Amino acid sequence: MENSDMAEMKIGIVIPAHNEAMTISACLKSIHKAITQLPSTILAYPLVVLDGCTDETLALVKNAGVDYIECDYHCVGRVRDIGIRHAIKNGATWIACTDADSIVTPDWLVQQVIHIEQQATDMICGVVSVDNWAHLTTQTQKDYIAHYQDMMGHRHIHGANLSFSSKSYLAVGGFAPLPCHEDVDLVKRFEDQDYAITWSNRVRVITSSRLDARANEGFAAFLANLEKDNL
Repeated sequence: MENSDMAEMKIGIVIPAHNEAMTISACLKSIHKAITQLPSTILAYPLVVLDGCTDETLALVKNAGVDYIECDYHCVGRVRDIGIRHAIKNGATWIACTDADSIVTPDWLVQQVIHIEQQATDMICGVVSVDNWAHLTTQTQKDYIAHYQDMMGHRHIHGANLSFSSKSYLAVGGFAPLPCHEDVDLVKRFEDQDYAITWSNRVRVITSSRLDARANEGFAAFLANLEKDNL
């Protein structure tokens, strides 16, 4: 993203949600706080993409006064893509992705803006912290920490903490209609087309340590497999 575009920057924050009544309110509250940290010259707004929700998620999103659209894809790649294209159609020049079971840090958006200003980056891959280890074995925590590179230049990819310019997103074709690893696929296409990627541990999200995975090979499944190996 060119620095000259900063004056017209509008951030669309896209959150897919499938039956996330237990977590969506905290997620939206954290996003609102992050938005308030931005300078007044930068606009930002959240958009929840409700995917086949049968619980109280919709009511909670309405109560929070947040914009939403509904679909019934049960495919996270399609859900993210429809939300992002909706945000771009409504003027978003930068897209910030997170998940409904995650909480963004207060400076989540500010740090993204700093990277864009300093490095003219096209994509930022951030890091995640686990919210609670209490229900997991000590060895699972140790294995995770040993595996995870919480530093600048890491190579972790999380759909819960991925952001990019709208122009670049459209140029590479957007998220593929994949039920998992849609984030890895998108990053690879950015890399293949030589877009500038920043691997940052200053852009942070705290994500759920639940083991009941929404995606068969997502973050919850990764933790569940670690825990299974240690039981």
